[in-house]
Amino acid sequence: MNMDFRMIQQQSMKLVMTNELRQAITMLQYSVQDLHDYLQEQQLENPLIELELSGSEKEFNRTGSYQGNDVSALDFVAAGEEGLQDYLLSQLREQQLTPKEYAVASYLALSVDENGYLTGSAAEFAEELNEPEELAASCLRILQSLEPAGVGAGSLRECLLLQLERMPVRDRLAEAVVDRHLDRLASRQFKQIAKEEEVTAADVQSAADFIVTLNPKPGAAFHQEPAEYIAPDATVVKKDGEWLVQLNNDALPVMRVNKSYEQLYRQDEQEVHSYLKQKQEQFLWIQRSIAQRQDTILRVTKAVIEHQRAFLEQGPEHLKPLTLKMIAEKLDIHESTVSRAATKKYVQTPRGLYELKYFFKSGVVTESGADQSADRAKIYLKKMIDGENKRKPLSDQKLSELLADEHGIELKRRTVAKYREEMHVPSSSKRKRYES
Repeated sequence: MNMDFRMIQQQSMKLVMTNELRQAITMLQYSVQDLHDYLQEQQLENPLIELELSGSEKEFNRTGSYQGNDVSALDFVAAGEEGLQDYLLSQLREQQLTPKEYAVASYLALSVDENGYLTGSAAEFAEELNEPEELAASCLRILQSLEPAGVGAGSLRECLLLQLERMPVRDRLAEAVVDRHLDRLASRQFKQIAKEEEVTAADVQSAADFIVTLNPKPGAAFHQEPAEYIAPDATVVKKDGEWLVQLNNDALPVMRVNKSYEQLYRQDEQEVHSYLKQKQEQFLWIQRSIAQRQDTILRVTKAVIEHQRAFLEQGPEHLKPLTLKMIAEKLDIHESTVSRAATKKYVQTPRGLYELKYFFKSGVVTESGADQSADRAKIYLKKMIDGENKRKPLSDQKLSELLADEHGIELKRRTVAKYREEMHVPSSSKRKRYES
């Protein structure tokens, strides 16, 4: 009997440890916002949990806008307080329209999609409304005369033409390119367009440069998501020549025991005591898991910052290669633990706010055998591309050769192409400029 009891007790302890470990692992992979959401869910399930707002939340709620040093209050203004359709209707109310015109134009305004486009012709809308097609066409022109320029278009071509027509000085070539050569423009067939329009390729390229400044989605600005403020998990500061890492515990809500439930402990009901004991254990599990999460983030961040001192002191081009395995071995923890601690965790440094994961960079080998950060190779690539002859831009193969010759970094052509694409730099054929 005693043996059975001990076995049950051991199994129970193993179960508790497994649950606690699982909880700690889950907590570690949470971002600050994820942790907020999780604790609020736990508060609903566990009456002993009482949450006090974090310092940043208190400041935001008290003033109505965040008062931190590095974030504009505009970041918290909800985008699109006046929607696109509301904006169009407000302009229509200022027009001198007949009741019938206002009714039809308002219907059209309420039919535009979130990008400002209108699906359907004047004839189709006339049929829907049982109104003359001439009236629908007239009201469509009224809609297309409103702001933002390009609204009410039925296609990209029409949207761009509507914007070009409003320019103080009409660019006839740009209008012709949009009207007749939009597909060719996308593939940069400047010479073919130039031949048909009887102009030079340089003229077409200048027109193309102007066209790309137009807005292909004039209504999209009214549907932007509000900027999200990211609370850093840690801050890096330099003091007495040393780089110090400080946890930002103010970003987390404070978890306390709900005092109103203490009186229930005084009751003699065994069922109540058992329930409260279970909830108390859950409370302590969460508390320990949060403490372990913070400790792991601090240890990993310290190790990363120690490795990347050159980045802090000299800039991004001095970022060193760093892998999860290197930090895991240094701290004697598993790679997956380092990965969870680095993902969706942010560090405020004198050089800006960075996700901790940013500092883990693969290396590229130089001819001397030394490792260099891939970011450093990208910096050199960017400098070479910025300084190239735009009439004869450097190919990926040529960039590969220059990296080896000038910086001792050996990269294959396809790796150069990969890095270039990651930097959103077009290929040499698309960077080519034509002489005037």
